[in-house]
Amino acid sequence: MRSRWQFLAIFAAVTLLIAGVVSYFASSNPDGLDSTTLRGCEVVETADGEELTGECIAQHAEEHSLAASPLADYAIGGRDGTGGVAGIIGVLATLVVAGSVFWLIARSRRATDRSGSG
Repeated sequence: MRSRWQFLAIFAAVTLLIAGVVSYFASSNPDGLDSTTLRGCEVVETADGEELTGECIAQHAEEHSLAASPLADYAIGGRDGTGGVAGIIGVLATLVVAGSVFWLIARSRRATDRSGSG
């Protein structure tokens, strides 16, 4: 039992380290999907913001419903330099949700085993 908790603690520490440190080195340039959807278009700065000219898939894209959420664009509140903190928050949220699901599964299996063996 102790080795399981040691493993989980080390796993969580390494995961948080990767999320908090390595994410600062991530590129802010568009990824492959963004680059592909922008083929055939040019991004033009206007008084209202950026506009696309030309013909490309990205012209048909709509803003995601969570685009204004606190962790959108891998940053906190859209501020540059907060990607590491946003990564840590995302990892913690994922670990809590996954841990809760696994705990519930294990708990239901224990209850099933107890009722089946009696």
